[in-house]
Amino acid sequence: MPVSAPILADAAALLPDLIAFRRALHAHPEAGFALPRTQRAVLTALDGLDLEVTPGPHDFTSIVAVLRGVRPGPSVVLRADMDALRVTEETGLPFASQERGLMHACGHDLHTAALVGAAKLLSARRAEIEGSVVFMFEPGEEAGGGARRMIEEGVLSAAGERAEAAYGIHVLPGRAGVFSTRPGAVMAGASSLTVRVLGRSGHGSRPHQAVDPVPAAAQIISALHTYVTRRFPVFDPVVLSVTKMQASEIINAIPDEATLGATIRALSRDSVEILSRELPSLADGIASAFGCGAESEIRSVYPVTENDPKTAARALNVLGDLFGADRALALEHPVMASESFSAVLDEVPGAFVFLGATPDGIDPDMAEMNHSPRALFDDSVLGDQAASLASLALSHVGAAA
Repeated sequence: MPVSAPILADAAALLPDLIAFRRALHAHPEAGFALPRTQRAVLTALDGLDLEVTPGPHDFTSIVAVLRGVRPGPSVVLRADMDALRVTEETGLPFASQERGLMHACGHDLHTAALVGAAKLLSARRAEIEGSVVFMFEPGEEAGGGARRMIEEGVLSAAGERAEAAYGIHVLPGRAGVFSTRPGAVMAGASSLTVRVLGRSGHGSRPHQAVDPVPAAAQIISALHTYVTRRFPVFDPVVLSVTKMQASEIINAIPDEATLGATIRALSRDSVEILSRELPSLADGIASAFGCGAESEIRSVYPVTENDPKTAARALNVLGDLFGADRALALEHPVMASESFSAVLDEVPGAFVFLGATPDGIDPDMAEMNHSPRALFDDSVLGDQAASLASLALSHVGAAA
């Protein structure tokens, strides 16, 4: 449906409050599933709106808020993640994190503020809504299970009927205010691999009297990186990075075991199945050649984030109507990072959209990526982000939808 121009004007009027709210969240980040301060801040921001609000318990501080229109109809879910990362901030911002070892390095503070803005914009338009909007504030996105738990607790049916669609918007480095998405796979699935190489300890000066697991682990690391380039086609890419290696804690002893860990990203379920089957065999075979044993564990963290093609096309049309075609672009390739919103899109049709948020004066191609301690996001995009979420919802439940 065409979105009325006043929604942008209303969003612009909200912008100073949304920026202030985002910066307060940024200064006091919380990580994991328990975000009590963040939950209180969001509940306070939603106070006074005509919403049915259900806060989660102290150990899982989700928030589900339902806005019911004046007439019955379908429901749509809008989602924001609220948690921060265990990263020490190095931005030097005046509102930088005051919490040691914690930082909103992935933009979740913007996501939360924008969803609060969308709730305010849509609450003011309740008379235009035929159906319901469910606002999903998710803890523990980075911890690997917040969305799944909220789904198990009924967020997708919070308005009664199963949601017709779901949307999320995530900030990334890029030209500020430019939205992008694509049909099908938009973000990779994530798995973790842990390999324990089992040897026999000994003195560092007498390796022939020990069974050294370190050379075996080194060969496994090399083989893992080679394996993915030879096993999978470049048009169905797999990215594997060994990010952890632990062995002896002292320099003059051969350890009993060496442990390595890797993160794996893939764009198809077939690739995930192959990896789950073949990587343990690869590690075991190499370890055996060195006289060692190997214990491998592969754990699926997130499935592939797959946009429903019709809903992704709808999102680009809505955003193009709202901001112009030059700010609503088809994404050429998926992003190899991963997302808990994938669990939502496994259940209902929906679309995950990216929003460029690189501040003026920084080359987007050179900007620090999400999760960097120096990541910077331009919070002047918050008004447009809130208007976008509201407009995507209205495209399903607006009176002229």
